[in-house]
Amino acid sequence: MEPRQESRSRGLIALLIVLVILILTVSLYYQGKTQVPGVVTEVSSLQSQVSSLQQANSALLARLNSPASGSNSSTSGANPVALYANDSNSVVTIEGDELVTQNTIFGRVASVATVQGSGFVIEYQGSYYVVTNYHVVGGGVTNITVTFHDGNSYPANVKGSDQYSDLAVLQVEQQASEFVPLTVVGTTQGVFVGETVYAIGSPYGLTGSMTVGIISQTDRTITETSQITIADALQFSAPINPGNSGGPLIDSSGEVVGITTAGVSNSAGLYFAIPAGTIVRELPSLITTGSYSLHPSLGLVGADMTYQLAKATGSNVTYGVLVQSVTSGGAASNAGVRSGTSSAVVEGTNYVVGGDIVVSVNGVRVVNTDALLSYLEENAVAGQTVQLGIIRSGASLTLSVVLGSLA
Repeated sequence: MEPRQESRSRGLIALLIVLVILILTVSLYYQGKTQVPGVVTEVSSLQSQVSSLQQANSALLARLNSPASGSNSSTSGANPVALYANDSNSVVTIEGDELVTQNTIFGRVASVATVQGSGFVIEYQGSYYVVTNYHVVGGGVTNITVTFHDGNSYPANVKGSDQYSDLAVLQVEQQASEFVPLTVVGTTQGVFVGETVYAIGSPYGLTGSMTVGIISQTDRTITETSQITIADALQFSAPINPGNSGGPLIDSSGEVVGITTAGVSNSAGLYFAIPAGTIVRELPSLITTGSYSLHPSLGLVGADMTYQLAKATGSNVTYGVLVQSVTSGGAASNAGVRSGTSSAVVEGTNYVVGGDIVVSVNGVRVVNTDALLSYLEENAVAGQTVQLGIIRSGASLTLSVVLGSLA
């Protein structure tokens, strides 16, 4: 009996092993069945994403290869080719004669030199004019001519000019078909650092040249060769050269944001433009009266405050404008602004110290001279009263100042 029982036990064990294997097989089968749909779904999703990416890539390649759109698109989304096609016909080349004198071994000799610059067409109250820089046509320039995009040239005369903003307006007697006016942005507030801009003009007589760059900064103060200080200028990086002066600086929508006016010699990408807001503000006066006389003036000379200057003068103010001197009978003097009383050398520079520090205008913080002059140029006119915030001997004061005029 024992052998039979042992045999029967072995059979049961074998049967149990078979059942376990069968159960495991079935379990694995159903587990695989439940997992496969998830895997299939994931693979299907990945295939869909790849298909979408392939379609997007194909569309991008088609756009890049299209001459009408993508291949010439800048990072701003503008199309420089279309922009140039729309705006370049409005840009003109300006030439004139200037009497110059030179010292020679035979004494002072006079000769006639040709001056050349750029400009662009605008419309004002149904009439067409050409805007350019004062330094292109001012100061005794004669025999002024304007050459349009089609090569046609006509004589022109100065309708109005303002050396304090380096602006001039020319009148050209010609049929209206020659004039293709540009749109001018109404205010500098719409111009932002980093936005793409384009300069069109005639550098060295190469008409219709366009360069591209960005707005590097706003509210700059520049001094041109005439030693006239111009406030509220735009700094940009689009390369310009002699002959570009007076041409438009345009944004990605093709509107004028400034007038290219100057570059710094031996610099890389340091150029300046008169903002379009100045054109809009002065144009009516330049056309109707021939000049503009509302540039505000404080009648003071100042120096930018720095940490080193504050430390040397015992001040805890490291920003603002330290008043060096005031013009007798000027706006600041009449309002009681005080200038410095003693001299000091700070980091190799001579300063007159002890005077008031201008820190605000009408409640707006003044960081430096650029900020002070640009605020006044943008927001005030001669004869207007402003509230000047100053620091005097460590105490804060506010003075009412009736602004004078530069002209």
